[in-house]
Amino acid sequence: MVAAGFSLRRRGLKIQGIYSASPEVENPPWPPFKKGGGYANQAFKSPFSKGGFRGILHSRGGRVFPGVSLKFQAGALGLLLLTVCLCGCGSKSKEEKPPTPVGVKAAEAYRGGGEVRYSANIQPYSRVELAFKSAGYLVSIFQVRGVDGKIRNVQEGDYVKKGTVLAQVRKSDYQAKVSQAASQLAAARASLEHADLDFGRARNLYAANSLTKSDYDKAQARYGEALGSVGAAAAQVKEASIALEDTSLKIPVSSLVLKRKIEVGDLANQGTVGFLLANTEDVKVVFGISDLMLQHLKLGETLVVTTEALRGREFHGLVTSISPSADPKSRVFDVEITIPNPQQELKVGMIASVTVPTGLAPQAVTVVPLTAIVKSKANPEGYALFVVEEKDGKQVARFRDNVELGEVYGNVITVTKGVKVGEPVIVTGATLVTDGQAVRVIPPPER
Repeated sequence: MVAAGFSLRRRGLKIQGIYSASPEVENPPWPPFKKGGGYANQAFKSPFSKGGFRGILHSRGGRVFPGVSLKFQAGALGLLLLTVCLCGCGSKSKEEKPPTPVGVKAAEAYRGGGEVRYSANIQPYSRVELAFKSAGYLVSIFQVRGVDGKIRNVQEGDYVKKGTVLAQVRKSDYQAKVSQAASQLAAARASLEHADLDFGRARNLYAANSLTKSDYDKAQARYGEALGSVGAAAAQVKEASIALEDTSLKIPVSSLVLKRKIEVGDLANQGTVGFLLANTEDVKVVFGISDLMLQHLKLGETLVVTTEALRGREFHGLVTSISPSADPKSRVFDVEITIPNPQQELKVGMIASVTVPTGLAPQAVTVVPLTAIVKSKANPEGYALFVVEEKDGKQVARFRDNVELGEVYGNVITVTKGVKVGEPVIVTGATLVTDGQAVRVIPPPER
């Protein structure tokens, strides 16, 4: 016996009733299908047939409508049963995301020793784009012996000495031009000798009143023209010789090859850059300071430079440049220190540390590890960090935006605004969390 009560409105009528299995079918099989198709009980028909569900419907006035469509009745019952099934299947609650593991270190008070350390970048003393002046096909590139013992073309990272010919353009075209210019010079000199003899005879005849003034002037003019032709031809020879010499691409100063842009067989035009070179006989250590530190630096002062790549070594250099204006974005003044580098120990791109003495009594400042600093979300040029706070008995990450940074001391950086001494700052996993996200603090490893 299947029964269900329902109430719904259709076309302004309130329909109430109870469906039951048709009394014409006793003990209908379920499911009402048989193997091979059709209904197991032929009297059952289908829910939409006369042998299916029957009901008693009542209108607002209480009248009975036994002739209401059986298909409608069966459809209403199916809809009701589907609703009950859906209501019984409650959605599972979302699983709570586990806390993100993070490393934390408390902000500390740091007291310097009357000096400030800056992070600096090592740059070459100068950069050169070695370009061709004479165009032509490349016939050779300077070769060196590689680590495998084989001869190869010079490449990035090779150190070459001053005067080395790094590439050679085909000479034959320029040698022909030199020969042509030399022939013209020889002809001009021969004309000059003949004109000199004529002018000498004219001068003697004119002195003896045996030559008119006009003939004397013509002889003198021919001599001047011949002398000018010799000068022009000599200039052409020199120009052709220079072009021939420029077919050899020579390095002007001992340098490190940063990049090679040519290969044998290439057609090099005038102005084609063949090599990018860096003069590393001396290197520049570049860093930025605030306006408050300008008073503690002067040109010619000797500073100590160290680098993690060469631990235990100190390099001494002179302050050779202090920018006259601050960078409009970072608001710092660039400072350059020049250090001799004859052994090529200091490489381009190394990170160095520069110690600047201030002569002031050390003051305590708040510092955090450099790994705690992330980019600000509100200000593209600003910085931020995360701290850990307790909320409802749980640890959550809190975003501190637009913190103000100061000087760098080794692996820590000064925070002048945004965090206090003792606050737990996320130093590992800061890029993996968001504001308000649950976190789990990982204890530091035992040493």
